[in-house]
Amino acid sequence: MSSRVPSTVSLSLEEFSSHGGLNGPHKDGWGIAWYEDGDIHLTKESLSAASSAGLRQVLNHPFQSDLVLSHIRKATQGAVASRNCQPFVREMGGKWHSFAHNGDLAGLRESCPLAAKRFTPVGETDSEWAFCVLLDALTDLWSIDARPSLENRLILIKRYAESMRKLGPANFLYSDGEFLFVHSHKRYQTDGTIRAPGLWQLKRHCREGGTFDTTGLTVTARGGEQDVVLVASVPLTGENWMAIPEGDVVAIRRGQVSDQSIPIGRAVHPS
Repeated sequence: MSSRVPSTVSLSLEEFSSHGGLNGPHKDGWGIAWYEDGDIHLTKESLSAASSAGLRQVLNHPFQSDLVLSHIRKATQGAVASRNCQPFVREMGGKWHSFAHNGDLAGLRESCPLAAKRFTPVGETDSEWAFCVLLDALTDLWSIDARPSLENRLILIKRYAESMRKLGPANFLYSDGEFLFVHSHKRYQTDGTIRAPGLWQLKRHCREGGTFDTTGLTVTARGGEQDVVLVASVPLTGENWMAIPEGDVVAIRRGQVSDQSIPIGRAVHPS
């Protein structure tokens, strides 16, 4: 979720857990990260979301944020352990960067070695390795500029996404605390096939003090009108969710989707 202003956010334990082991196969852990005043809160656990007292504690106490990432895990690589649960978080350039991935990237370690060693995985998942690869690709940009331009960020992230797609399903959410970058690729569908769409989005608007509910999420606007963009693996309601086209990288900031489009082949110049 990305919103115009920080709002009270309440995630529904019932709905969240129904995808996390109660009615779905993703029972190998869960995690939630949310930004607040330049900092980030991260809580995760290797238990099924459906039976987690820790998750109940978090979700029964609404928090305020304008940027939230959550993930429920089905283990394909790495042990069922907290270190392998997402989202993953790292500091770079004085900002908290967060990442969550859905898919399976075959041969990632061989194809994308971590030569710089600036960022090293703690766990064994391809997802965390992929996050470290992304941060390596962005390190020089963030070293040059305390706030790189959106154009330069998009160039590198799109180039990175293109390389990940060659290895397997590569849907990911990545945030540097300002923008939420969404890459939609392919995923396992209910019929068992692997195909697009990998992610869906829904845009919403409400007036000051207004509250809107979507399956598993309640957002209450504070201090002004609210714009919200929700992104999920599958539509959560019967509303007009839009499939994000295969291979697209979408940049979202404060509840608004950027219309900036950057060709992958362009050179990167310091801002």
